Amino acid sequence: MNFGLFDLVGKALTPRIRDLGKITMLRVDNPTATNTLYPHAGPLLADRWNEDLIRGTWDDMLRMAGSLKFGEATASLVVGKWSAASRQNTLAAAIKEWGRIRRTIHAARYLSDPVYRRKISRQLNKGESLHALRRDLHYAQQGAMVRPHLQDQTEQSWCLTILTNAVITWTTEYYAMGIKELRAQGREVPDELLSFIAPGHRENINFFGFIEVDIEGETAKLDDGGRPLRPTSVNEAGTTFLLNP
Repeated sequence: MNFGLFDLVGKALTPRIRDLGKITMLRVDNPTATNTLYPHAGPLLADRWNEDLIRGTWDDMLRMAGSLKFGEATASLVVGKWSAASRQNTLAAAIKEWGRIRRTIHAARYLSDPVYRRKISRQLNKGESLHALRRDLHYAQQGAMVRPHLQDQTEQSWCLTILTNAVITWTTEYYAMGIKELRAQGREVPDELLSFIAPGHRENINFFGFIEVDIEGETAKLDDGGRPLRPTSVNEAGTTFLLNP
């Protein structure tokens, strides 16, 4: 269902699928023709897609996708409604069938393209890093909502979002300072490499206890509005910087 809905609204769902070998992959022809065309992958394409079902409901699928894309219906409502629909519901069956096609394409590319797999893994690692940061910021309640009233729960969630955004903004600012300093030293830092840097790291954040700060002394050290970077090691490759705690 999710694969189909993502594609219909112009997006691509690219997850790392658990038990990839157990999913049913579709073919567009009979087994003999498929095995001839794809001698290695042919046996994996165990089922034929229902082209007549898709053709007969295509206009309705596009109307439903338009309602979702332009905000006439929420994603949770659409997914919940069609996921719970009976097998006799033609439109729900068509969306699932289209999703099976898109899942087959994704699985085939995932299996055959190592660059595609690494890209997916990088994105997942960035997401997990952000989730870990939120859990650490929320450590006092062990990541649980303990307030009994909805208003209190909402305020607690908002506070966690504000803290997370503050940490990410702070980290991004010092990443930029570090990159600027490295380039000033003559180090080559290509712009295309910066897309692989995620600001959700938390090793430089002190989540526990208190730190006494000499306000006047620290203010005197400010350089263009930020604290100076700490060099941690110097070698033949150059200087590596850490963010100030």
